[in-house]
Amino acid sequence: MKFSRRSFLQTAGVATVAMAQPSMAFAADSKSKDKQPKAISKLKSRKGEAQPITTAEREQRMERARQLMAENKIDAIVVTGGTSLVYFTNIHWWMSERLFAVILPVKGNPFYVCPAFEEDRAREQIASGPGGNNAEVRTWQEDESPYQRIAEGLKDRNLTTGNVGMEETVRYVFSEGLSKAAPGLHLVSATPVTAGCRMIKSQHELQLMKLANEVTLAAYEAAYRSTKEGMTQNDFGAMVQAAHAQQGFQGGASIQVGENSALPHGSAKPQVIREGTILLMDGGCVVEGYESDISRTVVLGKPTDKMKQVFDIVHKAQSAALAAAKPGVECQAVDAAARKVITDAGYGPDYKHFTHRVGHGIGMDGHEWPYLVRGNTLPLAPNMTFSDEPGIYIRGEFGVRLEDDMHITENGAELFTPQSPDLEKPFGKG
Repeated sequence: MKFSRRSFLQTAGVATVAMAQPSMAFAADSKSKDKQPKAISKLKSRKGEAQPITTAEREQRMERARQLMAENKIDAIVVTGGTSLVYFTNIHWWMSERLFAVILPVKGNPFYVCPAFEEDRAREQIASGPGGNNAEVRTWQEDESPYQRIAEGLKDRNLTTGNVGMEETVRYVFSEGLSKAAPGLHLVSATPVTAGCRMIKSQHELQLMKLANEVTLAAYEAAYRSTKEGMTQNDFGAMVQAAHAQQGFQGGASIQVGENSALPHGSAKPQVIREGTILLMDGGCVVEGYESDISRTVVLGKPTDKMKQVFDIVHKAQSAALAAAKPGVECQAVDAAARKVITDAGYGPDYKHFTHRVGHGIGMDGHEWPYLVRGNTLPLAPNMTFSDEPGIYIRGEFGVRLEDDMHITENGAELFTPQSPDLEKPFGKG
């Protein structure tokens, strides 16, 4: 289960969801799959709607990368384990001290550098993507230098000088090794290429993200409708996880209750859901490698007038950000639109109560380029995708955040999921 943003099984508030024993309030409904809460058990699998990215699509991505390399005067890029490797090659490879990499030159075929004892496993995965069955794989033994293999492969492509882009997550030790093995090369950032490709989504990618968002929202609603007083945050988190699984996907959420909801990424301390207390859920799922990221703020029972007032302000801020987002507008203007609503309502200035940016890019990583934050002058373009997540956090009392993911259209922006209308009907139904 991979979530680059929060790694749901490792971060605050969710670390024990998969392992903790639910309290009796939830256990009575979850001793077996047949005894899940009704709202969860009636969810239908949507697994069949998720169509994998094809080899032809990955080949198109490589060609787009080459175009961007030429525009940015980059002669080759180096990509190691991570989502960019999956994006271009369909290879899923963990990061370790042993270098595995794909090197994509601006001209000529890519080649792979792999530990010798991993060659069979590597070729099996390479064959599932554009590399096919006849890919060039340069192996290195345990007492040999993988960086020398990269240098040799580039030399065979007449690249002993020039710019080689390193994907942003490549470890420094790997970059340092290559710089020593090929001192004539100038190592630069590959972000103009990798982010340049990834931040503009195809229609297929948008479909996968829409499905992921719909699945998560349905999971949240099912968990909310199954809530009982006395449940812990782990009970609620377990229901969110079960509701995702019922629909055929792995997903989860960080759950914060009461005053802990005023901490944007929460607390790991035990929390109990009580009547009239705010609950903030924040998480998502992965559909064929593409993530959702949604936050909902709910109350078991009747919210206070102050809770409703704050919710309404945040709702207006989310709407203002959505209205501001359109092609040609700078990323920072979207943040400014939401922040103005919150500041004008008395919860400013700046980051006093709205403590984070309004949004981040999203796709194969929960957080990826570009970011909707002050100082980012990058203009928006059609098919960019972002979270839209303003919040107001009042320390010692409660916090409210509303988060949906949006995509930029030709004329504006659209959310993948409907906005939460109010605290008393957070999913728009009775």
